[in-house]
Amino acid sequence: MRLIALLTFSLAAFAATPAHACPDCGGMGKAMPLVLRELEPKATTLFPDAPVIDYSLTVAETTLSPAGKPVRALTLNGTVPGPVLRFRVGDVARIRVTNTLAREETSTHWHGLLVPNLEDGVPYLTTPPIKPGQSRTFEFLLKHPGTYWYHSHTGLQEQRGIYGAIVVEPAATDTPPARRDEVLVLSDWTNENPHEVMRTLLRGSDWYALRKGTSQSLLGARRAGHLRDFFQREKSRLPAMDVSDIAYDAFLINGHRTSRLTGSPGETLRLRIINAAASTYFYLSSSAGPLTVAAADGPDIRPIRQNRLLIGMAETYDVLLTLPASGSAELRATAQDNSGHASVWIGDESASASTAPSPGPLDLYSMDAALEAILDEHDADGTASDTDALAAESPRPLPPYTRLQSVTPTTLPADAPVRDLTLKLTGDMLRYTWSLDDEAMSPDNVIRVRRGEILRLTLVNNTMMHHPMHLHGHFFRLLMPNAADPAYSPLKHTVDVPPMSRRVIEFYANENRDWLFHCHLLYHMMNGMARVFSYDDQGPAHRPNLGEHAHTYAWIDGTVQSHLSDGVATLQRGRNNLNLSWELGWERVPRRGYEIDATYSRYFNPRWTAFAGYRLTNLPGGADAVIAGATYLLPYNIDSTLTLQSDGHARFGLAKELPITARLGLNLRAGYDTAQDFGWSVSTTYLLTKQFSLIATYDDDYGPGAGLAFRF
Repeated sequence: MRLIALLTFSLAAFAATPAHACPDCGGMGKAMPLVLRELEPKATTLFPDAPVIDYSLTVAETTLSPAGKPVRALTLNGTVPGPVLRFRVGDVARIRVTNTLAREETSTHWHGLLVPNLEDGVPYLTTPPIKPGQSRTFEFLLKHPGTYWYHSHTGLQEQRGIYGAIVVEPAATDTPPARRDEVLVLSDWTNENPHEVMRTLLRGSDWYALRKGTSQSLLGARRAGHLRDFFQREKSRLPAMDVSDIAYDAFLINGHRTSRLTGSPGETLRLRIINAAASTYFYLSSSAGPLTVAAADGPDIRPIRQNRLLIGMAETYDVLLTLPASGSAELRATAQDNSGHASVWIGDESASASTAPSPGPLDLYSMDAALEAILDEHDADGTASDTDALAAESPRPLPPYTRLQSVTPTTLPADAPVRDLTLKLTGDMLRYTWSLDDEAMSPDNVIRVRRGEILRLTLVNNTMMHHPMHLHGHFFRLLMPNAADPAYSPLKHTVDVPPMSRRVIEFYANENRDWLFHCHLLYHMMNGMARVFSYDDQGPAHRPNLGEHAHTYAWIDGTVQSHLSDGVATLQRGRNNLNLSWELGWERVPRRGYEIDATYSRYFNPRWTAFAGYRLTNLPGGADAVIAGATYLLPYNIDSTLTLQSDGHARFGLAKELPITARLGLNLRAGYDTAQDFGWSVSTTYLLTKQFSLIATYDDDYGPGAGLAFRF
């Protein structure tokens, strides 16, 4: 009864903790100001002489099998991706979005387009969500040409298929386009429910790395000649490096693994390439030779050539590809972790074509290649010729930002005040918590912006992963060291920030209201790597409406063995956990009994977690007691835990998990209890499936035993 009462109280307290702020989920009670803003004049009223281009988009649910297994998908007008929306500068877009989903609201963000704040499509922050069975009509003037895209900003819907392309041609002229253009939308596809993907990431599972063949292990490091690097990383308290979080079942271009475009020998095509993936960077390469990059994130640039072009999530590039004399070529998009690719074959289907080159091999155990790429970029000469740049290009290059130059000057007003701001990209891969400056987004930690100022941001990536950072409502100048001419710095809306490096961007604050800034790796954004830029014209007391998002997940990890059962059940929301851990000795062993801890824990950073709760036990020397303590991560990724009890006793423990191979693990535990003396255990596990492992344990109290470990 005491345990039941404790759990009831804890659940009530947990439910009362502040919900994790989220840009795309929320309660109806906070939507009223946006509803009132819907009465403001629309673009068709403000620009009565502009041509009006109408589209209708219907969000629906269906079953698709792009990776061979029928699964639930979300479509726009029945397809994934949705239709290409085409406009000219000076048109007014009028787009009616209808939500036919039974129980889910939805939204549409016009990625990269400069639109009125109310039309930006971030539900609750800028735009009312589209409820089930309802529609909303978006209207905005097309101000600038280029390749852009649209996608849902609600929950994980983007992963399930709600995205499509936008093409904006220059204002109408008498001159027809010089080249044929084709739109290529890159994406990643999982047969799992995206919420199950999120739950798997949150509980620290190694299953995706095993599926992709990117698991790190002691024997793997030894075979690769990187044993020293392995232990140096462990000593530095860093998790295993992984350039991608998820093992995807397929990578797609325009919804297919392989597709074909027509073309003739010598013909040059303009390929408008959009990375609409939820969490995959791609290397682009062609069997026709180097790609000619002609536009980045919409605006044209001075053309450059690149053997392999790294494109981050939400970036767009226009590339020119000339078909060889053979009449056929492959354009390949290879996942950054080399776990798969998608291809478009261009030209005569009957003609023979060589395959496009793949990126260099991924070194799992050493950061040398990544660091060399960063150093190469820092030392790059923005004035180097294409020939020299191609010769110096590494097998796994970073984006060619140093060489990108706008075709026109991009300098900002010289008389505008400049404010410098540093934002640290922070996170913990093991807990899967992501943040800016170690804080998740909330209404209380927005970035205040003064209209008319220039905001210069230094983005410092303190994590081991790439982050594609996207700013809504603005283009920013990307300031790269050694650029050819800073006056022609490229304009972008999304920038890749590589691991352990930095980027500097600046933009002119010429808008109003609230605009989102976030990592476009979907699962990172949903776990807190976001901020709101809030213009001060709304008053000092203004707090952005972010909606309420409980973001609660539960799982259980345990064992059933011949001598005991132990494990922990977890309910997690943001940085808060409810935990129920147990240790049960069967009656036929000498130390039969139980110990059950019900605790609330608070995660502070990758090294510190504090907890408090109640312990029930009938073990010799034990006593029921209130407990409190903390876990601290020591060098070599050793967990140390100090627990204080209300009866005056204390416990100190050490725990270490060591992967011997990709499937075989070693778990070591030792501790001292002032009431029960020293204790220790050694166990080995062999991973069978995502849910089950074989386990064998020797415990100094319970002796030897074996059984099954489970994870749900």
